[in-house]
Amino acid sequence: MSLLPVAEARQLILDGRSILPAEIVPLVEAHLRVNAEAMAAQRTQPPFSSSAMDGYAVRHADLALNKLLVVVGEAPAGHGFKDRLLPHQAVRIFTGAPLPVGADTILIQENAELAENTTIRPLEIPQPGAYVRAAGLDFKQGDVLLPTRQFLRSADLALLASMNHANVSVIRKPRIAVLATGDELAMPGSAIGPDQIVASNNFGIAARIAELGGCPVDLGIARDTEADLLDGLTRAKAERCDAIITLGGASVGTHDLVQQAFQSAGLQLAFWKIAMRPGKPLMSGTVGNMVFLGFPGNPVSSMVCAELFLAPLMKQWLGLPTTMPFRNARLLEPLQTNNRREDYLRAVLNESANSDGFPGVRPLGHQDSSMLANFARADCLIKRPPFAPQADAGSIVEVLLLRS
Repeated sequence: MSLLPVAEARQLILDGRSILPAEIVPLVEAHLRVNAEAMAAQRTQPPFSSSAMDGYAVRHADLALNKLLVVVGEAPAGHGFKDRLLPHQAVRIFTGAPLPVGADTILIQENAELAENTTIRPLEIPQPGAYVRAAGLDFKQGDVLLPTRQFLRSADLALLASMNHANVSVIRKPRIAVLATGDELAMPGSAIGPDQIVASNNFGIAARIAELGGCPVDLGIARDTEADLLDGLTRAKAERCDAIITLGGASVGTHDLVQQAFQSAGLQLAFWKIAMRPGKPLMSGTVGNMVFLGFPGNPVSSMVCAELFLAPLMKQWLGLPTTMPFRNARLLEPLQTNNRREDYLRAVLNESANSDGFPGVRPLGHQDSSMLANFARADCLIKRPPFAPQADAGSIVEVLLLRS
């Protein structure tokens, strides 16, 4: 049977998927959301010329060593000095306070000596305009400071607050249901039977959904019955999910019932089985209004499928570029000839291994698709095209950066 190439499978999953609608959220809830529109400043920052240091607001023309200035008032942050500064006067000022009218320079407190209760003597003459933050130094009202559609990080939220935005228009989070399947699975910490294993990839996939900006909907574990599988599908529909991911039950065994059960509920299968290792049994289609992704049950297979197929799907829904994060690296040890499937080898980058600008990359020793310890150690996957010849140490290879 002919196996679908990886790039074609990915495109079939992406075809017809539009950016999700926008919603308004409070700024405090916008962290790691994707803004739906460019954001312009609603005010100038700082809105007035202010002091960058604690000291004295003065007129530079009045400054001379050992020449006394009369302190006529005080300007703490949030409370400006209301009068005009006259010749030979000074105002005690604190960081962030507005610069009094008539002043043009800050004499920092370390360079001023209190001569009497109301006079100071300059000990060092600053440059004109020293320690003054001009109005609009950071940005001006109307400046577009955040382009449309990017993940809003902590610094972005601080910037939006200073721009006077209390709410933000963001792309709705994709809601992705995760349904682990199999009689052999038990939840961590539960009573585990002698023939069971601990369910793991459902936790990894749900966490990856959250990292990518989505909302995971945990449907638990479905046992190997059509009724249990259909119950999970019904709950995903009730949760108004955009997609459902099943973990396991995608192969050809007697107890691999996902495809059969979902087709009885209207699944339109787009493809089943791809020319990839790990991840050959991947299937995809639509069921109702949801995208269906049937991942293999082996933990590494499902996590690799998440990087290659789920990540670009979620980025498309969020309006982000779907370009895969590949880069070139030099092999630090040889690789054998590949077969007809596109291979993704767990590997570790070494940025300092070469002096030619390419990082070194070393494949990890065991590539079995059940081995999560190696996957957790890996920071990239070496891509080996179908029928790739033997590659010697020092050869350039493509690597897919993980968790990008």
